[in-house]
Amino acid sequence: MEKQIITILGPGSWGTALAQVLDDNGHEVRLWGNAPEQVEEINTQHQNTRYFQDITLSPSIRAYSDLDQALADTQAVLFVVPTKVTRLVAQQVAASLDHSVTVLHASKGLEPGSHKRLSTILEEEIPANLRSEIVVVSGPSHAEEAVVRDITLITAASKDLDAARYAQALFSNSYFRLYTNTDVIGVETAGALKNIIAVGAGVLAGLGYGDNAKAAIITRGLAEITRLGVQIGADPLTYSGLSGVGDLIVTGTSKHSRNWRAGYALGQGQDLESIEASMGMVIEGLSTTKVAYELAQELGVYMPITQGIYQVIYENRPIKEAITEMMNNEFKEENEWS
Repeated sequence: MEKQIITILGPGSWGTALAQVLDDNGHEVRLWGNAPEQVEEINTQHQNTRYFQDITLSPSIRAYSDLDQALADTQAVLFVVPTKVTRLVAQQVAASLDHSVTVLHASKGLEPGSHKRLSTILEEEIPANLRSEIVVVSGPSHAEEAVVRDITLITAASKDLDAARYAQALFSNSYFRLYTNTDVIGVETAGALKNIIAVGAGVLAGLGYGDNAKAAIITRGLAEITRLGVQIGADPLTYSGLSGVGDLIVTGTSKHSRNWRAGYALGQGQDLESIEASMGMVIEGLSTTKVAYELAQELGVYMPITQGIYQVIYENRPIKEAITEMMNNEFKEENEWS
C-alpha cells in the first residue's frame, strides 16, 4: 500500500498503540489531542507516559493540538476518543475538513441517552460528501500488547467492503492482522457490550469466585449480547468471531482490561468514585451498562447479567444479592432466544 497520511483523534492508550502500528507500516501518522503537555511529550520525548511508562514511540509520529493542522491533506481520520465526546469531536472535524477522507473509529461504546452506535453518530455529524462509509476497527486487543508488537488479530467492518479492505491494508503487517466484515451492527454492539460482561467477570474475581464462574459469565454474557444485537439487526455469526467471543475473552479475563479491573475493585468492596479516580482512564463498561439496560428494557430483551450489573452500579444493590437473584432466575433452555 502506498504511504498514507492518517490522523488519529485521541492519544489514549489504544490511539497511541494504533499510531505505532501505522507508523511501522510506513504511513505518516498524526495524533491529535487537547492536552498540551501530552502533545509536547510525544513530540519531544517520543513517549506517552500517562499510558505507557517504558515505551519509546517512533520519532516520526507527530502530535498536534490544532485540529486544522492535524487534518490538513489527511487521507484517513481515525476516531479513538471516549464515547461521550464522539459526537462533539465529529462536529469539530466536520467543521474543519475541506476534503473527503476515509473515516474510521476504534472506540467501543453506545451513546448515553440516544443509545446510538458510534458509526451512526459519525454518519449524522460528518456530511457524506466529506467521508467514506464508516469503518469500525474492533476486536480482541490490549493496547499494552499491540504497542510492543505482540500478535494481534482484529476486525475491520463497514457497509462498504472496499472501505473495510482499505483499513485492512492500512493496518495489516507481520504482527497485526485485520479481517473484513460487513456486519457493522454486530461488530459495534459486540465491542460495546462485552465491556459490561468484563465488569461482571472482574466482580466475580474480586469476590473470590474461580474459573467455573468465569466460564459461566463469559458464555452466558455472550448469549445476552447476541440476543440484543440480533434484535437490532446484527448477524448472530458475528458474535462467534474476533469482535465477539474473541474480544469478550480478552477483556473478560485479563488484568490489562480497565473494565475487568473496575469490576474486580467493586468485588473487593471499593466504591465507584474511588475506582474511577484511581484508573485515570474512561471505563466504558460503566456507562455502557446503563445504555444497554435501558435499550434492553425498551426492546424487551432478556439480559439478566446486564440487569444485575446495572442494579449494583446504579441502584447500589448488594453484589451478592444480585448474584443470588441471577442464580435463581427462571430456568431456561441454553439456546433460548426470548
